[in-house]
Amino acid sequence: MDPRIPVLFGRPGEPIAPETGVLVADHQEVPGAAAVARVARQAPDLAACACCAPRGDVARALSRLFLARARGEVGFFRQVVVRTAALEPEVRAALAGDVLVAARYRLAG
Repeated sequence: MDPRIPVLFGRPGEPIAPETGVLVADHQEVPGAAAVARVARQAPDLAACACCAPRGDVARALSRLFLARARGEVGFFRQVVVRTAALEPEVRAALAGDVLVAARYRLAG
């Protein structure tokens, strides 16, 4: 059994199950979610080399969500649903390329 939190891709109109965290773009509202992480866009630091480049926006949002859960600052969630279709490529990239995100989350199914 894989203990990492599964990440699913959903649509904005779908109901949110209890014990679900949600990843959305900046100002989307998500009623009924146990926890919500918003992806805040920041300008990339183009001067940094690959090893020193800062983590991506999605990786930072997922890390904030995980830490809030660990600290008890948000409701407990068993899965994360990505509600913004435009974030899907970035979520997949973060799960594949960010060591911390990959240690905590996995693609569902």
